[in-house]
Amino acid sequence: MKKATVKGTSRVKQVISVKKFPKKHFFLICGVATVVLGFMALLPSEKVEARRSEIPLSIDAHQAPASALDTLSSKEEMAESPSNQSIDNVDITQIEKAKQAADALLQKEKETLGSWVSEVIKPGDNLSALFKKQGLSASDVYLITSTPEVGKLLSEILPGQTLEFRINSAGELTQFRYQQSKLKSFFFEKTDKGYTGKEVILEPDVRMASSYGQIDSSLFLASQKAGLSDNLTMQLAGIFGWDIDFVQDIREGDSFSVIYEEKYLDGEKLSDGNILAASFTNQGETYTAVRYTDSKGETGYYTPDGKSMKKAFLRTPVDFTRISSQFNPNRLHPIFKTKRPHRGVDYAAPTNTPIKAAGDGKVKYAGWQRGFGNIVCIEHPNNIVTAYAHQNKIGKGIKIGVSVKQGQIIGYVGQTGWATGPHLHYEFRVNGIHRNPVTVKLPDASPISKKEMARFKLARETVLAKLDKVEATMLAQK
Repeated sequence: MKKATVKGTSRVKQVISVKKFPKKHFFLICGVATVVLGFMALLPSEKVEARRSEIPLSIDAHQAPASALDTLSSKEEMAESPSNQSIDNVDITQIEKAKQAADALLQKEKETLGSWVSEVIKPGDNLSALFKKQGLSASDVYLITSTPEVGKLLSEILPGQTLEFRINSAGELTQFRYQQSKLKSFFFEKTDKGYTGKEVILEPDVRMASSYGQIDSSLFLASQKAGLSDNLTMQLAGIFGWDIDFVQDIREGDSFSVIYEEKYLDGEKLSDGNILAASFTNQGETYTAVRYTDSKGETGYYTPDGKSMKKAFLRTPVDFTRISSQFNPNRLHPIFKTKRPHRGVDYAAPTNTPIKAAGDGKVKYAGWQRGFGNIVCIEHPNNIVTAYAHQNKIGKGIKIGVSVKQGQIIGYVGQTGWATGPHLHYEFRVNGIHRNPVTVKLPDASPISKKEMARFKLARETVLAKLDKVEATMLAQK
């Protein structure tokens, strides 16, 4: 079941509802409804069947109203029913008059507000051209785009989105809807002073789904075979990315089980949601994660006993194609052909691949250094420093003293300084001593607090039970 939610003043300062239905129309409908219900009360309850009569009592701001012909039983249908031959005391002409009155009311509404016309935005379309196509002027475009807060959003229309116009017989745009997505739209209505608007959010139905996969060659191929979308695959890799290197560590025979959300609207699947629980078996060792949102609204993934899946540092701060040079204190330098220690790891990646901060910290240095080219050094708690060298360019706003968060982009891959190709040279130093970034034990992030533990245990039971059921089913099928 879908629900319409109108965002408050924090998102849209001026939220105006549809104009009230005219009182004279309301009283007319009430009279019509009374007449129809009175006649329906005279019908026999056991032998006679008739459709329920319905008359729309208000204008739907989000849907064109159904015709009265679809909601009232016709005289012909009642005449054809054998049961209706016994209704001698019902004046059919009165029901016909009620139907005619309702149709007249709908016709009056159509003349006042007009009919809805939809236009799907195509590549190359612009707002002015689409308004002109409907017979509207440049002043109409100006007025609609001047609607407080929401009007400016019309400058961001994209191909595939929908504009809906309601134009009356006088050629006035009385109502307008910008359908940004299936769940989000903006509704406008004409007033004496221009247009008012509001944001309309539809809440999808969220269902729980499951999947199981076994790896033959790569995680992505196994995920596709298991029916997981690319989005879910990236979530899965992100959850276990602190424990498993999905480039170096994956082996044939590794497997995974996933419980995740699917979002539906009117029975149609819109998209996948969040992974609720997952397990991944890598080289014989199984890791399990549960999604949990605490009482403060902060969400993370945790082991069943409440430890964070997240580490204080990313294992690799860049999406790379291969490790081009390992940590090696006795390496022969590729340019100078002399024995020079390689105190970091080189990750080969295309030029301008984003480089992410491995952990929260403060920028200690950002600029040019001989040999390293463009380099950023970040100071972290517990006397840990990470360094990112050979950047093509340093990220915007990254300078000495600036605080950064884990995963924040701090620069882009290049080959500045002494480099033979585009790559990131990454160093991990503890108390001034260089450590191998690939093998160093990364400190954990904060676990579930004692105050949250009871709530966490209650939340984890349902999804873990479903996860166990998925794995048991797959084992039984082998």
